[in-house]
Amino acid sequence: MSIFPLVLLLGSCSFQTFEGGVDHPLSRRDVSLADAASAFVRTQLQIDSGSVKFKSGYSSDIVQYAYIKQQHNNISFANAVANVAFKDDKVVTFGHSFTKPTSIASSTPTIGIEAAISVAEETLDGTYNKIPTTLEYLVNPDNTVSLIHVVQVQNQKQDTGYEAFVDAHSGKFISAINLVAKAGYHVLPIYKQDVTQGLEFLVDPQNLDSSPLGWHNDGTSTSNDTSGNNVLAYLDQTQSATTSQSSDGLIFNYTQDPTLSPKTPINMDAARTNVFYVINSVHDTTYLYGFTESAFNFQQDNFKNGGVGGDRVLASVQNSFGTDNANFFTPPDGQSGQMNMYLWDQTDPNRDGGLANDIVTHETTHGLGEGWSDAMADWFEQDAAPIVDYSVGTYVNGGFSIRSRPYSTNSTVNPYTYSTVLEATEVHQIGEVWANMLHNVLAALVDAYGFSKTARTDPSGSEGNVVYLHLFIDGLALQHCNPDFLVARDAIIQADQNRYSGAHKCVLWKAFARSGLGFNAADFFDDFSVPSGC
Repeated sequence: MSIFPLVLLLGSCSFQTFEGGVDHPLSRRDVSLADAASAFVRTQLQIDSGSVKFKSGYSSDIVQYAYIKQQHNNISFANAVANVAFKDDKVVTFGHSFTKPTSIASSTPTIGIEAAISVAEETLDGTYNKIPTTLEYLVNPDNTVSLIHVVQVQNQKQDTGYEAFVDAHSGKFISAINLVAKAGYHVLPIYKQDVTQGLEFLVDPQNLDSSPLGWHNDGTSTSNDTSGNNVLAYLDQTQSATTSQSSDGLIFNYTQDPTLSPKTPINMDAARTNVFYVINSVHDTTYLYGFTESAFNFQQDNFKNGGVGGDRVLASVQNSFGTDNANFFTPPDGQSGQMNMYLWDQTDPNRDGGLANDIVTHETTHGLGEGWSDAMADWFEQDAAPIVDYSVGTYVNGGFSIRSRPYSTNSTVNPYTYSTVLEATEVHQIGEVWANMLHNVLAALVDAYGFSKTARTDPSGSEGNVVYLHLFIDGLALQHCNPDFLVARDAIIQADQNRYSGAHKCVLWKAFARSGLGFNAADFFDDFSVPSGC
């Protein structure tokens, strides 16, 4: 459903792009995506069929995506994966972290699952959340392979959630994936950034191409509150504490009073209504650009369009377990994402993150990571050409951005380049470098191809901001699970080849090169060159 912040890192990763595509072993035959991808992986890595397991896949309007795991004795590897993308029956990208282990543990566990759950709960200070456990293999740093029990544990009071890996022979805790993404800042607005710019009464904002039954029908029933197929927005820890319509006909007409505490009933209703609106709006726009059911989005009912349903976003507004923050628990497809929105005490009266569209949208897209989320916010914020500087998070923070610099095409305003990563001490700082690169890509595309005012509802245009979001989402699907800057750049450029036959290749290369991510960039040393022909 999205990319998780990893405590467990994948093994050595390889990623290749094939501009016009290459044949696979079953080319020009009537075979399934699973068979074609599995055959390509087996041939490329020279492994037998018993070492490959097709996990999932889907088709966009132009590309088919397949995701494969390495396996042994019919047990999958948790951190040895491959992804293959096809266009017109040719492979256009291939990434993998498959390994040739020095030793593999027995596939029969000697430690039971109950013992493994206890280890995970004690180590991570959480409680098993009843999601079914699995038995998998895990590649260790020394290239040995352990048999593991995979257990999910959560601690709501501490805002933690992990997928834990416990050795199925020794019973020792090995590592975990952190499923909760936290942010002390806010991101993109849909139409406006925060409540100080004024609430508007919008009539039927839903897009029926993305949400065919509207926002209040979950496939089985229609609600008259802030619950529906894409999101359930409620107060604090009580999922039944939704905001009901203010009058018949699904009218939610609640006006926030900034002079009163956020905990005033009218302000609580305004916040829940706004969170419900923003999450649905992000769902509908990204759906049009390819983040659909088969691409593992968040929906209760998938309408037989692929993927696993039952996973609408659960949005806790004014969550009492924290302040001055927001976070999002991002589990696999089929499990609801958990958004927690807190109150902020930087002003008097305090302010509600649920009334800052940038915070809500950032958290909705937070499974992508810090830089990607800022970049998505940047896209929604822009409303005309040329692209203007973008500052993140001022409403809840008393007028001050929580990023170190605005995102800008002016190197005096933001001098960050690829090599700046060497100076970063934590993930938000690394994300700032990537987000500023993408800001420059967006600006370059808009300068060259113009700006569409209808991009949020119409993905068919050729304008720069439309092209950008297509390449953004297509590129995410192409890259492997743990991409670096170079892989992400190459995936975006290959996405342009796939969708637009490389029409924007030189604009993209020049924009990346401007930020030091040029053709010969490597190991966080800047390069400002572009390929020949550009």
